[in-house]
Amino acid sequence: MTVTPDHRPWRGVLVATALPLNDDLSVDYDRYAEHCAWLVENGCDGVVPNGSLGEYQVLTPEERARVVETAVAAIGGQRVMPGVAAYGSAEARRWAEQAAEAGCGAVMLLPPNAYRADERSVLGHYAEAARAGVSVVAYNNPIDTKVDLVPELLAELYAAGSIRAVKEFSGDVRRAYRVAELAPELDLLVGADDVLLELAVAGAKGWVAGYPNALPRAGVELYRAAVAGDLDTAGKLYRGLHPLLRWDSQVEFVQAIKLSMDIVGRHGGPVRPPRVPLLPGQEAAVRSATERAVAAGLA
Repeated sequence: MTVTPDHRPWRGVLVATALPLNDDLSVDYDRYAEHCAWLVENGCDGVVPNGSLGEYQVLTPEERARVVETAVAAIGGQRVMPGVAAYGSAEARRWAEQAAEAGCGAVMLLPPNAYRADERSVLGHYAEAARAGVSVVAYNNPIDTKVDLVPELLAELYAAGSIRAVKEFSGDVRRAYRVAELAPELDLLVGADDVLLELAVAGAKGWVAGYPNALPRAGVELYRAAVAGDLDTAGKLYRGLHPLLRWDSQVEFVQAIKLSMDIVGRHGGPVRPPRVPLLPGQEAAVRSATERAVAAGLA
């Protein structure tokens, strides 16, 4: 696959899709296809299957591959940016190759996280995945992986041709300005819902979004207003949505977003172990915030 410099399918609102499961915890592929199409119909630019929100860690290889193929069949490969995280670099490359063969325009990759990888390991990991010939978006999540893709390292990865963008989930919005100084052509993507406005103002080119699984139109309106500099519109929407958006940075983000989907009339459904249902207090908080958002016309 030839990657052209101006082809940037990771820009805009790409939803890290929750994966619908049946009561027996099998994957409901038909419902997943419908969900991907519904998100695009409601203004989202694309989807990110096989991220943490999609519970990729507890999928079989066959399920993981079919999830990508289902999304591509539903909305077209250039709208699909699968997560290709793996413990081994060779496996990450194989998942990137599978995505490329399916027609995807880009993939998203965590750094090595089976251990606290050093800089040389990180550089080699991304170089190996990039050999698949599809654009790689790095995913910086030092909270969970304990490996921090600091701006200096991101600039080195970009200079090596290994990455084209980064999903930034550290929560430190100051990094956006340092990344822009060190690697001006490296696209920064909002990685956590609850810093969307701050990173949009700092120049983010996209949003790998969680809560638009339940509230896509309000999420898209918020993002578009924020990047356009319409802070009056964006600020009002952000304040209304933030009680939900902050769940994207909590351990229970999958359960919370799936519950909100159920409340607004979508199918969130169960999660696979080792995840467990929300505690009563957590469920009450998510339900209350979701119902307030619906009452405010944000659904």
